[in-house]
Amino acid sequence: MKNKKLILIGDSLFAQIAYEYFTHDSEYEVVAFAVERQYIKQKSLFEVPITAFEDLEKEFSAQEHYFYCAIPYNQLNRLRTRLYLSAKEKGYKPASYISSRAFVWRNTKLGEHLFIFEDNTIQPFVEIKDNVVLWSGNHIGHHSKIGKHTFISSHVVISGNVDIGESCFFGVNSTIINNLKISDDTLVGAGALVTRDTKEGNMIKGTSGQVGSTTSWDYFELPNSRAREGA
Repeated sequence: MKNKKLILIGDSLFAQIAYEYFTHDSEYEVVAFAVERQYIKQKSLFEVPITAFEDLEKEFSAQEHYFYCAIPYNQLNRLRTRLYLSAKEKGYKPASYISSRAFVWRNTKLGEHLFIFEDNTIQPFVEIKDNVVLWSGNHIGHHSKIGKHTFISSHVVISGNVDIGESCFFGVNSTIINNLKISDDTLVGAGALVTRDTKEGNMIKGTSGQVGSTTSWDYFELPNSRAREGA
């Protein structure tokens, strides 16, 4: 039964996917998409209206609606974070989607505004903080912690007792061995093997876990670590 009304922020491919999952595997009914006014290119999506994010309060009561910000890792998660925090400031309640086909152990600590796709395995004593995306098919090992605003793509292995900071990104098929500290704003490339702690802003690539010559801030053209929203 659909007993919660949901506004999806964004109209990109992720927003379209989020619409499918919330519609067919949750208690939420998607009643609108919201896009910042200057980026609106169409009036509706899936016969659901698209409204200006700036005008949400005029059209949809914050007391009666939830939101999910369906933005991927643009600007090293800064864009999703900014809109998530802004929607909260407007008084809307953050929604989470956790696939009915994900394995989440009973004592996992879950924050708010999460999107956890199918085939994720989340082992005992894991903590996942706010505004995290786990795309499909990941392994999150026991006692690991995932910091706010992080994006983990598909088929990533986070081994046991790994401490992941905020606003990180993990590419497909990357592997993090156990007992590591992954600092804020770390970008781990596709297929990379991480065997040592990282420093803030590191880019890690290759099976040797090589630290890139540029930082994650350079890659996303961000000024520095202080640019992280909500820090």
